[in-house]
Amino acid sequence: MKYAIFIFIFTFISSFGQRSDFKQINFKKADSIAQKYKGESLKNLPLLTQKLTSNLDTDVEKFRAIYTWVCTNIENDYSSYLKTKKNRKKITKDREAFLKWNSSFTPKVFKKLLTQKKTACTGYAYLIRELANLADLECNIINGYGRTTNLKLDKNSLPNHSWNAIKLHEKWYLCDATWSAGKILLEEGEPKFKAEYFDGYFLAEPTLFIKNHYPLDLNWTLIDKKASFSTFLEGPVVYKEAFTNSIISVSPEAMHIKEQKNKAVTFKLYQPTPFTNEKIVLIVAKGTSEQIIIPEISRNKNNCILHHTFNKTGNYDLHIKVDNSIIASYTLKIHQ
Repeated sequence: MKYAIFIFIFTFISSFGQRSDFKQINFKKADSIAQKYKGESLKNLPLLTQKLTSNLDTDVEKFRAIYTWVCTNIENDYSSYLKTKKNRKKITKDREAFLKWNSSFTPKVFKKLLTQKKTACTGYAYLIRELANLADLECNIINGYGRTTNLKLDKNSLPNHSWNAIKLHEKWYLCDATWSAGKILLEEGEPKFKAEYFDGYFLAEPTLFIKNHYPLDLNWTLIDKKASFSTFLEGPVVYKEAFTNSIISVSPEAMHIKEQKNKAVTFKLYQPTPFTNEKIVLIVAKGTSEQIIIPEISRNKNNCILHHTFNKTGNYDLHIKVDNSIIASYTLKIHQ
């Protein structure tokens, strides 16, 4: 009986979806409702939830209104993040202690959020879950690792990020309200939050999401092939612009590439909707010099293969640029 239950849970969690499942839904109404109640108090969450969702027909629109409201009304408190990071260090390498601490710490973060509308990722994820639950939507907080150009990780790093999984139409979807809300800028050495809503992390494609989100519970990758933590750390840098059209850097899997001179380097991109006439170039940089290369390109529906042969040895930074946005970066060592 225990074995049967385990199989059911695994199959259940493996049922996942992505934003393209709702391409027929126009989110303008949900977004306009979120805008209408901009600045609304957090002191009565049931009332806020009712205002945001009562005039919407579908669960995905209700969740969209909640998500958009949270992302456009809550400030990312970087000082709170640093305090959280410091506390996490006290329980390094003890996963059970971390989960216990995180469960007790989250309500404290939430209490500050209610009064100041400022929080770190834990508070964003907690608020998303609370509002979604009040709207009779099943939503979970996912704890793990977030990786960006500014969030450096190694094998000894502690979990540093939280996001959400939301269940819609019997499928699970991933989203990250913290990274959707804006970005942290350093001005005169002081971190400051710049509100700048980004839509790409709403119901993101799981095989792209895993490129910079690694959950402690690997079932919440929502993909069948579970990458190891070392594979996650060794992957290319993936920028938020990749999420705009869900363009996934499939290969090379590792960020650091070594290849012999006069042999082709190949990159494979994938997106859920077929590639069309996107302008794709490679930007190759060495020191202060930069070269734009038009690779040999072959498109086959959802796949795009890039080839280029380097005829000079050296170490380079290589960026894949689609239309006007860099989506991923690698390092390249060309040897004899």
